[in-house]
This record gives sequence, structure tokens and C-alpha cells, in this order.
Amino acid sequence: MDLTGATWRKSSRSGSSGGDCVEVADNLPGIVGVRDSKDPTGPALVFGPAAWRAFVTEVTRRS
Repeated sequence: MDLTGATWRKSSRSGSSGGDCVEVADNLPGIVGVRDSKDPTGPALVFGPAAWRAFVTEVTRRS
């Protein structure tokens, strides 16, 4: 999956101390990318929009 045009933003749930940061890119059509901010050239997970919404809903519900 080509994420070259992705605009990454730090998750609001990430810690403020610089560690344990998750970045999300939701500006590409039909996909949402997720990566570790400490390894921006490393692997990224890719979700479809419906799967991403379901994941966020479930995580929010359990928080």
C-alpha cells in the first residue's frame, strides 16, 4: 500500500512525554494508516474506514 501522500498526525491518546506515540493518517481515499511515531519509515497498519471507525468506537467505549 502506497502511503506516500499520507498526512500523519499524533493520536490524541498518545502520551505527552514523547514515547508511546501512535500516528494516524486519514487523508487518503479509502484507507486509514497507523504507525509508530518513533519509526516513521517502518511498517504501518492500513485499515478501511469502516474497520477504523469500529476500532476507535470499541477503544473509546472501553476507556
